[in-house]
Amino acid sequence: MADFLLEIGCEEIPARMIDAASAELRDRVGAILTRERLGRGDLASFELTSFDTPRRLAVLASGISAAQADVVEQVTGPSVNVAYKDGQPTPAALAFAKKAGVDVSQLEKTSTAKGEYITARVTKKGRTAAEILTEALPKEIATIYWPKNMYWRKPNERFVRPVRWVVAMLDADAIPLEFDGIRAGKNSRGNRILSDGAVTIPRAGSAYVESLRAAKVLGRGEREHQIRKALDAATRTIPDARWREDKALLDTVVNLTEFPSVILGGFDPQFLTLPEEVLVTVMRDHQKYFAVEDTRGKLLPHFLTVLNTDSDPRGLIRHGNERVLRARFNDARFFWETDQKKSLLERVELLRHVTFQKDLGSYYEKTRRVQRLCSWLSEQIKQGGLAVRPGVIHKAACLSKTDLTTELVKEFTELQGIVGGLYARVQQLDESLPEATRMAIADAIYDHYKPESTEDDAPRSMEGAVLSVGDKADSIAGMFALGLVPSGSKDPFALRRQANAIVKVIAEKKLPLRLGEMMRDARAGYQKSEAEKKFVDDAEFSRTTTAFFRERVEFYLKDVRGFAYDVVKAVLGADAEDVVDALERAEAVKQVLYMPEFQAIGAACKRIRNILKQAAEKGIRPAAKFEYLPEAAHEEKNLAAYLETNGPRIEAQRKAKKYGEALLLLATARERVDAFFDKVMVMAEDERVRANRLALLQTLLREFSTIADFSEIAAEKM
Repeated sequence: MADFLLEIGCEEIPARMIDAASAELRDRVGAILTRERLGRGDLASFELTSFDTPRRLAVLASGISAAQADVVEQVTGPSVNVAYKDGQPTPAALAFAKKAGVDVSQLEKTSTAKGEYITARVTKKGRTAAEILTEALPKEIATIYWPKNMYWRKPNERFVRPVRWVVAMLDADAIPLEFDGIRAGKNSRGNRILSDGAVTIPRAGSAYVESLRAAKVLGRGEREHQIRKALDAATRTIPDARWREDKALLDTVVNLTEFPSVILGGFDPQFLTLPEEVLVTVMRDHQKYFAVEDTRGKLLPHFLTVLNTDSDPRGLIRHGNERVLRARFNDARFFWETDQKKSLLERVELLRHVTFQKDLGSYYEKTRRVQRLCSWLSEQIKQGGLAVRPGVIHKAACLSKTDLTTELVKEFTELQGIVGGLYARVQQLDESLPEATRMAIADAIYDHYKPESTEDDAPRSMEGAVLSVGDKADSIAGMFALGLVPSGSKDPFALRRQANAIVKVIAEKKLPLRLGEMMRDARAGYQKSEAEKKFVDDAEFSRTTTAFFRERVEFYLKDVRGFAYDVVKAVLGADAEDVVDALERAEAVKQVLYMPEFQAIGAACKRIRNILKQAAEKGIRPAAKFEYLPEAAHEEKNLAAYLETNGPRIEAQRKAKKYGEALLLLATARERVDAFFDKVMVMAEDERVRANRLALLQTLLREFSTIADFSEIAAEKM
């Protein structure tokens, strides 16, 4: 068995693109090794690891075969009648033997369903791993997905950044593959600043990692560990201080460095009069600095920055970073003070000149639509028994987009929404407003872009939640009505992210909303607008939005809440419109899934569905309703009596959302269902009896499927 190494060296790759590309390259290499039988038949037979830095993507595979094993194949030729005449081989047999590479005397006769044919045993010589990889890898490297590519030298040379070197090795031998005119060898490169440059790799495997470590290039895990230690050490020089944990920023700086170190810098405490959100955004998003806070979480006038070198002995780098940060903070303070000269209320009219989307009009028009939609949402929520303040939502919606006209948001776009909330806190929106109401409006504006991911928190207040849902629903409705439906990896308006956010907010705030009704009302907000002339018809809009949100609810239940795939399919098979209800039903199904009674009921549901489907295909219709016919068997009457007695009780429990109790009551049907299928022939010859029994099964399936479609449960759980 051999060790394999592939390293693609290039100019610095954008940090945000490294992780996905590294994983894709590893998967592609693994697929080649598996497909070409260079392991022991599957991916798990060899170990694949990635090694990525800003200047390289590398994959190491241990335990691969140096060559494919030879394969003996049985090749079928012409029929015996064609291959032999009077016991002698015909030209057809001779041609087949020549093609198979065997002597005609080695041909065999094999009986098949179609008759006797001649066959030959052919040994297919295995190719070497070096030969296979030389041929296959350049194509795989060229097809790695990058959000943006660069072109250089020749028009067909395309990669995220110019490729400068390639290393490809099996044990100690180089593989002579070529990518974009660069021939692979054994020479890599070390840290751009701390090493002499070229690094000769003696052997694939651990020697590769050790050689780069000696040249001041560390693997991802080592870099993260080194950064964390350095952040801790630098912070300990300040009494009662800690660096603010930020996983996303940490991932970014790990992908910006090859041999990291950390320096501590400071800024003038007078800047702490600016809102913390502004200061942290400048440090984090613009400068990639970690914030420093005290034990109570209050910001301190210090920052930590990660270097791609080992030290800053003269303090020049620290001084330069402090100077840059001071300038950025001065800009932020100037914009903050300038923006206060015009209130958010005065900025509403300015939204007429800010385009939301070229066909959907301005943000002023969007604001009016969101206000209208939020009024409808508020009414639905109140009818559902939840407390909400429609007036607060209405005012917050009116002001929610006004910060798009501020200088601070123009400079720091990451702060949209947040700036609006901050300004609403310090400005006098309306003299008649109580202080608590003004703060509630400010909080709703501040949170209305949340959640920005499935890991992000939902808005804190009910009013913020309603505004968040209304804002996103309006955007999705407008885009889908225009036919701008996300497809594949293309989602330029981030509609999937916004729909995920809607589902998360509804689930976590337990909002009594049905997705289809919400989207219909959101579309209604565009009535009599210029945009409506370009809209798809209602049926198409309903079809696409229903399918879209079903996928998002499925994603939330499965990937965010952790329910099994078949449980999610079963629950959504009954109803995918009410997120809160679907979540409650999923919890109930999860609790009873492995009960023997439900395993039997699940199998019965599959059987009933198949029977009804086959009957429909033959044009056989169930009766309008089940009747107690004289010819009816005892078992079917018994099952019908069960449904008459327990059906209303199950329905009452379902309406009360007592799904666990309803499912346990359904479970008591098992014995009668088993007896029915053991003793009763559904597809009886008597047409009337058959239709009656189909009607009973149809009623039974409907009763079983009100909470979940148990026919979707995986067979191994049945």
